[in-house]
Amino acid sequence: MPLIELTAPEGSLTESGRATIQKTLVATLMRWEGAPDNAFFRSISWSYLHEVPADAQTTAEDGEPRFLVKVTVPAGAVSDKQKEGLVADATKDVLAAAGLGEDQALRVWVLITEQADGTWGGGGQIFRYADLVALANG
Repeated sequence: MPLIELTAPEGSLTESGRATIQKTLVATLMRWEGAPDNAFFRSISWSYLHEVPADAQTTAEDGEPRFLVKVTVPAGAVSDKQKEGLVADATKDVLAAAGLGEDQALRVWVLITEQADGTWGGGGQIFRYADLVALANG
């Protein structure tokens, strides 16, 4: 049940970046989570792009665009090492989509939330992490 959401100010992504960022972020998340790249796991790996008005986000320092990536995964699905890789790669993905260099990395924040087992449902039923592992292992 990986879920990844990007909040970005309108106009802060390049045209091609806006067109591709959601699938790019989902692929990054699935890779770090270790999910199989098959139709079922792609169908339950969701991505949202939330564009806010350009002036809706600021810092105390300046009004340059900032980007917030929220990731939700089942509890226990990613190790600390996987989280580190996910944060690094999601940051690179967003910077590329915005046409920014790696020197702008602090403009991207990534928050990872682990969903407690038994608190995620889809299709009218609860899915547990063990269920997803069993599906992944065939």
